[in-house]
Amino acid sequence: MTHRNTAIFYVSGHGFGHVSRQIEIINALASIQPNLHILVRTSAPRELFERGIKSAFSYVSGEPDTGVVQINSLQVDATASIRRASNFHRTLDARAETESQFLKFHEASLVVGDIPPLAFAAANIISVPAVAIANFTWDWIYAQYKAGLAAAPDLLTVIRNAYATADMAWRLPMSGGFSSFSRVVDAPLVARHARHTSAHIRDALQLPSDRPLVLVSFGRYGLDTIDWATATQQDDFAIIATHDLVDTGPAPLEKSARDLVFEVDVKSMFERGLHYEDLVAAVDVVVTKPGYGIIAECVANNTALVYTSRGDFAEYPILVKAMPKLLRCAHIHQRDLFAGRWTPVVREVLEQPQPTESTATDGAQVIALGLSNYL
Repeated sequence: MTHRNTAIFYVSGHGFGHVSRQIEIINALASIQPNLHILVRTSAPRELFERGIKSAFSYVSGEPDTGVVQINSLQVDATASIRRASNFHRTLDARAETESQFLKFHEASLVVGDIPPLAFAAANIISVPAVAIANFTWDWIYAQYKAGLAAAPDLLTVIRNAYATADMAWRLPMSGGFSSFSRVVDAPLVARHARHTSAHIRDALQLPSDRPLVLVSFGRYGLDTIDWATATQQDDFAIIATHDLVDTGPAPLEKSARDLVFEVDVKSMFERGLHYEDLVAAVDVVVTKPGYGIIAECVANNTALVYTSRGDFAEYPILVKAMPKLLRCAHIHQRDLFAGRWTPVVREVLEQPQPTESTATDGAQVIALGLSNYL
């Protein structure tokens, strides 16, 4: 049987940032090596990859890590997160042995992980090069939950030992962790760029062109208790709320809010040749919880960002510290977010000057070139 180069991407299902940046890297790598076989191993929905990956690829569902447990879009259950991670990783050796047979069956030439320890432990068993790509590591995230770790004393060591077997790590901006990797290389932002102009997107989606647009972006968990009528009562801007197979969308709108809150179906938008990053580029402000993916997209598409706190998550202060250097941004308290008191902060962020220094957003191309050297 003829051997073909196969790159297997292990992608955490924890959040869309992991998915979106790996899709960009896969696309960049496929353009360099068009004959490369790409296989994605993840618990994230297949549809997300089908929408974004431009070349042929294989998808095999599986849980590569446990991430954190969300109570809702803005709160983390630290105790449950550590419990799940501990239950998963206490059997990592056995899981890695099984997964190594999966790699062998699919003739893996390279393993890429964002950023499940399992990927590196499995690749090490059969001596396949493994490369990490991320802005944080799970041991760094879990180290913050000290109370839960008392019942899981080996968790961080198991994760770090797995990371230590990786050939190298590409460290993205806004980072934390990485002490376990023997070789770390810094990369620019990996970000999705709009394919269409703002005017084209607004016209295609029948969105207003006479006022600023504010996109509500809270990923799969949705926010169904926002006071939409209050948010739109000043008539300063229109609000875009999305719904999709992986989020619940907005709550039923009050009559007074319907004229200024526009619901966009992401699936039908994609079927018309538009992508989420196009929507980000079409609006003036995104209201969100801070995460790598949405920040990178706002930077790449020159969109301002209004953010609220996201609970006990080690990445949050790192992102908050970095954002003012990258884009126009402002904080909104959760009580004001849910009460619809958006006007002052939206006005504030729209009046801010652009950051004085530009940020490179070609990380996908930089990393893909590095990955191609392994193949």
